[in-house]
Amino acid sequence: MSARRSTRRALAAAAALVVAATGCGTFPKDSEGTLDRVRGGTLVVGVSEHEPWTSVGPGDEVSGSEAALVEGFAESLGAEIEWEVGPESILADEVKRGQVDIVIGGLTSVSPWKSDISLTRPYTKVKSEDGKQQKMVMGVPKGENAFQVALERYLAEQEGEIR
Repeated sequence: MSARRSTRRALAAAAALVVAATGCGTFPKDSEGTLDRVRGGTLVVGVSEHEPWTSVGPGDEVSGSEAALVEGFAESLGAEIEWEVGPESILADEVKRGQVDIVIGGLTSVSPWKSDISLTRPYTKVKSEDGKQQKMVMGVPKGENAFQVALERYLAEQEGEIR
């Protein structure tokens, strides 16, 4: 074995040890630590009313199919939910600024906010009033990859895609 090859192997082994020791080998990661902060803490959910996905009743009581999904996700993380009710435009901005963890309210994969927030992969498909198929999504902060993967995995489990 050449000295050059031996040196490369030694450097690769050293790099692997550094990655393992520092925890840098765990992927995906959140740039702002959302998943770690939410787990056992508070999940801030922005809600824009859009029945049947979301409904907002007296006292800002939130219900609907997406609200139920998010409640289950929060429970899986041992988190309490803080509901933030408002229009999509404001909620998308709050997600972008890291003030809201998830935005729900009948968002589709063609959301006008997709340049500002990260949209989950579609968790279900429905036909719209004009007969076109819509892919339903939720919005999360860009760069919060571990959080987004955890949410998408939960949604896929609920839709029976994975067990």
